[in-house]
Amino acid sequence: MTQYLRHNWHNKSDIADLRQEVYVRVCESAQAQFPDHTKRFVLTTARNLLINRVRREHVVPIDVIADVDALGLAIDAPGPDRIVMARDELRRLQSALDRLPPRAREAVMLGHVAGLSGREIAARMGITKGMVSVHLTNGMRALANMLYGETERRGEP
Repeated sequence: MTQYLRHNWHNKSDIADLRQEVYVRVCESAQAQFPDHTKRFVLTTARNLLINRVRREHVVPIDVIADVDALGLAIDAPGPDRIVMARDELRRLQSALDRLPPRAREAVMLGHVAGLSGREIAARMGITKGMVSVHLTNGMRALANMLYGETERRGEP
């Protein structure tokens, strides 16, 4: 197996680590079921390990690249029509939020915008966690009705 790894891996200093990793994988697998053809199983395990390593090396973490433009990739920036539609949706959402009862609006804003937990919302609002749940449910239901009411579901204006 070591000869196989030396022949097929570009960085010779990794061979000992690769060999150890193959041994670990083979031992773990053999605990579940002993292989019928041991040599073939070990070499297949080594080959799969090398394939996984190559795949991992070809992935470039985004934080390594300082300038995304240097990649030469087309950025999927929204077009003017999508920007207008998104702004319209935000206006509709803000209008619907403004029409919510004050406690429901506060719970929705703290939970779904600020990302607070039920316990944190309860502490901020000075109410029980159960009441937070009630306000969140009522607020989200009211928002859904305002934004996607019966007339819009049927395709009417």
